[in-house]
Amino acid sequence: MQTYHGSCHCGAVKYEIEADLRRITRCTCSICTKKGILLARVEPDKLKISEGADQLKLYQFNEMVAEHYFCPNCGIHTFGHPRAAPDKFVVNVNTLDDWDVHSETPEIRLFDGRNWEKAFAESAGQGR
Repeated sequence: MQTYHGSCHCGAVKYEIEADLRRITRCTCSICTKKGILLARVEPDKLKISEGADQLKLYQFNEMVAEHYFCPNCGIHTFGHPRAAPDKFVVNVNTLDDWDVHSETPEIRLFDGRNWEKAFAESAGQGR
């Protein structure tokens, strides 16, 4: 595991994670597609918000299980709790300041979020 630092675009929200970014996920659900994010799952004790926790806003929809946190100043979604594992975090790796998907070579797994129930059933127990 390595430590990475991330932030929203305006810098009001800053955080750090300990994670293995050799495998990340592209979800095709409506919100992930519209946000254009790539996700890395992170254990709760491996994400620390260093600035702006009091500024984060929460967005929820549909089943109201997933929690999508974003900066109200610049609108960037930094991390959240996924519906598939609400006790964990998923981090938008595109918000990491010291890691770049274009210079790294992670395995990018696809999660068919457009067909969430079926995809979740098929991936159960596979750490996605």
